[in-house]
Amino acid sequence: MHSVRERDSAPPTGGRHRPSHRRGGPRRRGRTHLAAALVTVGLLGSTAFFLVDGGRGGTTASAPRPRGTAPTTSPTTSPTPTRTPPATPTPAPPSTPPSTPASTPASSGIDVPAAGPGTFVTARARGAKAGRGARPLRYVVQVETGLGISPDRAASEIADILGAPRGWTRNGTTSFQLVSAGQPYDLKVKIATPGTADALCWAGIRQDTHGEYNCEVPDGVVVNLKRWVQGSPTFDGPIHEYRALIVNHEMGHFLDYTHQGCAGPGRLAPVMMQQIKGLHGCVANAWPYDENGDLVSGPPA
Repeated sequence: MHSVRERDSAPPTGGRHRPSHRRGGPRRRGRTHLAAALVTVGLLGSTAFFLVDGGRGGTTASAPRPRGTAPTTSPTTSPTPTRTPPATPTPAPPSTPPSTPASTPASSGIDVPAAGPGTFVTARARGAKAGRGARPLRYVVQVETGLGISPDRAASEIADILGAPRGWTRNGTTSFQLVSAGQPYDLKVKIATPGTADALCWAGIRQDTHGEYNCEVPDGVVVNLKRWVQGSPTFDGPIHEYRALIVNHEMGHFLDYTHQGCAGPGRLAPVMMQQIKGLHGCVANAWPYDENGDLVSGPPA
């Protein structure tokens, strides 16, 4: 705001006096001189009044206005209304991105029915022996009827897992071979709905898998379709990597390995650890051996 300069006004009082036009003697002359003096004083007062206030309806002679001050509003002019500048809109605070959930293996988009018919289709795929063992473990892959999974494709994926450099063949004595339907085999790898997996695990080892877990049974391995498709909330990695953990864990049981625990915070979790039930400070791991070729192990559990 600008400061308002007060106006100094002191209009003189008094007015003009008309001189007498009547002639007179000495006494009257004295009165005439007195009247003339009064007229002169009145004229001077009127002139001063005109210079200070401009008279009635006259033009005011104003002094120069100092820089940075607002002009004085004339008393006969309505003051200009003060305009309030529009309020600057306050920008909305940036939205907080939602917190990121714990990562899980990407789902394949395959439906997981609660139960299936309990019948299986055997893959016709076959493969070469993987590993240096003199007598390979021959296996077939079977998928429960009616699922959106190709038995041959699943068999090829399992063959890649069992023949990987960090898999069980690393020990130098174990070997595997995928065989086709109708060929002699030593064990079966079955992929089944949760309901069928529960029934097979209970019949084979009296284990209640609650529709969630996989198991090893006397004639092979049972893979729960839910785990094959959805992975595990405790495993951070692609779905193929989690499938490797399933196959290697259950095949480890078939090779007479038992459950193990975490060897210490920050260490790789042993493949024989039940990682779906918690990592306990370990890092999720899908392979029996590490990148240096050492067996990843932990205390008995």
